[in-house]
Amino acid sequence: MDSTASASLASLWDEVSGTQPDPDLWVVIATLVVALVVVVPHGLWRLSRNAITIAHEGGHGLVALLTGRTLTGIRLHSDTSGLTVSRGKPHGIGMILTAAAGYTAPPLLGLGGAALLATGRITLLLWLATALLMAMLVMIRNAYGALTVFLTGGTFVVVSWLAGPQVQAAFAYTVVWFLLVGGVRPAFELQAKRSRGGAGDSDADQLSRLTHVPAGLWLFLFHAVSLCSLIGGGRWLLEL
Repeated sequence: MDSTASASLASLWDEVSGTQPDPDLWVVIATLVVALVVVVPHGLWRLSRNAITIAHEGGHGLVALLTGRTLTGIRLHSDTSGLTVSRGKPHGIGMILTAAAGYTAPPLLGLGGAALLATGRITLLLWLATALLMAMLVMIRNAYGALTVFLTGGTFVVVSWLAGPQVQAAFAYTVVWFLLVGGVRPAFELQAKRSRGGAGDSDADQLSRLTHVPAGLWLFLFHAVSLCSLIGGGRWLLEL
């Protein structure tokens, strides 16, 4: 019985961690176009930005846990804003890293996803994303946020279990392109809001108060991370 279970687990791990064939170049380019279509037009971006907010707040939450803080809850709102609450020292490296993780999480997740796709690990990417979304669902503290994360995670589950290899590949590439391309826009939006005197309690402003480094320099960091991730991840996806 134990040997059968062990063999089944080993077989499952081999399936998840194994490599899958790369899609044709036209599929990679088509998925890039899809990502651009849902990010660039303002109307579609108002809807698709919810997925970026999931990654943003998930980044805050994950880094809070990794730095020893106590994560008490995450809220996602219909205006695509979000809030992650954690307990711990109100200053220090843990708080700084937690605050810095929001705007950098989507592009860095995209970069990590591009690295997995560059090695053909499509199934592993889908399963990891599903696991992260299910773990995040436990910490959601409002109905809209729970519905958003549940539907997003459910989509990954359906694609992972029911879709064929070609559909899985197209879906995975679309998701990674979306994180890379969509991860660039929020920093520019924040910069625009701050130039109009808004967003006075943004992540950049909180980091400025924590570190005494000007908020503009933190904005520059957000831009640098997102643009470098897009360039690096794009090269991996396009195999340049």
